[in-house]
Amino acid sequence: MYKHVTTLTEFVVASERKQKEATGSFTLLLTHIENAAKIIASHVKRSGLADILGKTGTTNAYDEEVQKLDEFSDKLLFDMLSDSGQIGYLGSEEKEDVLCVNKKGKYNVFFDPLDGSSNIDVNINIGTIFSIYHNDGDVLREGRVQVGAGYVLYGPSVMFVYSSGAGVNGFTLDPSIGSFLLSHENIIVPQNKNYYSINDGNYELFENSMKEYLTSIKKEEKPYQSRYVGSMVADVHRTLLKGGIFMNPSNKKRPDGKLRLLFEVNPFAYLMEQAGGSAVSGKISPLDIKPQSLTQRTPIVMGSKNEVKKYLTFI
Repeated sequence: MYKHVTTLTEFVVASERKQKEATGSFTLLLTHIENAAKIIASHVKRSGLADILGKTGTTNAYDEEVQKLDEFSDKLLFDMLSDSGQIGYLGSEEKEDVLCVNKKGKYNVFFDPLDGSSNIDVNINIGTIFSIYHNDGDVLREGRVQVGAGYVLYGPSVMFVYSSGAGVNGFTLDPSIGSFLLSHENIIVPQNKNYYSINDGNYELFENSMKEYLTSIKKEEKPYQSRYVGSMVADVHRTLLKGGIFMNPSNKKRPDGKLRLLFEVNPFAYLMEQAGGSAVSGKISPLDIKPQSLTQRTPIVMGSKNEVKKYLTFI
């Protein structure tokens, strides 16, 4: 029996029609991100077969080694977003500066072209993360004013997860027709779940409060179970769907944390709150932090609302 399925494009168009002042610009922007994601996905699937595996021999703005797929994905997103006609400024995790495309462009977009790219060689889930703001002349703005954010997960299936301020929805790519289809409608984070995601190898570098928290949850009557991949897009995706708590805190070597406020923390914090979860940097939401630079980092803890609340009792 025929059952109608909703494509990503149909969903975005329907959502934009509900906005009285909508012009179609947001739909066009997301369509270009969607098309770029499909191309990146096709190359990820062939990463062991084509000459796009391994390092380029260069480093990015954070002195990290750049993978060939990083470079390919970064250029593709820059080109496709620039060609959309909707962009004011573009910021990439791979670049030192923001690029001005058109001062009168409607949106500014920050993106991590390939999060977790160090895992490419071992075939672990990686992803593209994006964050969208209105272009009002101020490029560095608080995450609270994002008008949309999302990520694309390249795994056993390819998923496009995004929010534009009315909940979080996930779409799975059907390779037979080349379309993202609505598969996870109105994602809600479970409020209680005994899963935790953190790099336990840094335990001795953590602040005492974090050590006390980790020791406590491991000694409960039903000890918390560790779920950690090392690719943020994979770890937070699991937390969104299954619940629990994801942590990338400060430590003695990284007092400001490892993750980038504009490219990783803000989009995921936005999604987590839209899905009914919580996100904190220290004791406040990272969405309320005014960025001081493109490369700014910040500690982050996010996940199920009650799990984050429990964590805060140790801080």
